[in-house]
Amino acid sequence: MAMTRHWYSSSLVVDGHPLLDEPGFWPAYLADLAEGFAPEAFGADAGDADAALETLHDPSAWPMFTVPLAGGFAIVVHFNSGEEFTTTDYFLTHPDWSQDLVLASDDQDRIGPGLCWPELAALVEAPPGAAGVTDPHARLLLLLPVLGDTAVPEGAVSAVVEALVEQGAPEASEALARQLLQGHPMWGAEEWWFDDDEQSWLCEGEHSPRKTPLGDHLPPRQRAALEACLTPR
Repeated sequence: MAMTRHWYSSSLVVDGHPLLDEPGFWPAYLADLAEGFAPEAFGADAGDADAALETLHDPSAWPMFTVPLAGGFAIVVHFNSGEEFTTTDYFLTHPDWSQDLVLASDDQDRIGPGLCWPELAALVEAPPGAAGVTDPHARLLLLLPVLGDTAVPEGAVSAVVEALVEQGAPEASEALARQLLQGHPMWGAEEWWFDDDEQSWLCEGEHSPRKTPLGDHLPPRQRAALEACLTPR
């Protein structure tokens, strides 16, 4: 069964969506994946990136971002900061669930990767009328830390380049895009395969929560809805 976890609530959780428009947001948010690249590669300067990082790591106000999916599902990006460190959890949620599935977390448990490229590509477009992060380029970049796939196609590079440029990066961002697609440094890229019997993508990564079918503990109707959300036909 995939790991579950309740959201942290010891500090004020704030809506992070306005931060997406801050000039230094993306180099701050993707700093772990973009090691070796200056904020200028994202079209921002160091001062803006430092300010955004300080906001993301504020121990008194934890930003949260909601990426709405089909069928009422969502991926919630939840920052939580203590006095010494900040961690980020990526929860798969549904209003009918009592606990949320953890797709990835960069805390000491090191959980990830939680998505393969075919799943991430299927989640880029928001469902009609959804609330939360609906811009496809922002959705792609926001979920990149959850990705870890050794079989990323060349088209993924173009998709990330387009997203970076739309979010303010220079046109010459292919090297940055390739770096971002290498996977989070805490778990890297892993091999995935689609299990036809389970109708689910599986991953044998040491730290991945996807070694078993996602949502295999759910009632059949909810499991089918989750499969349709992540693997549309």
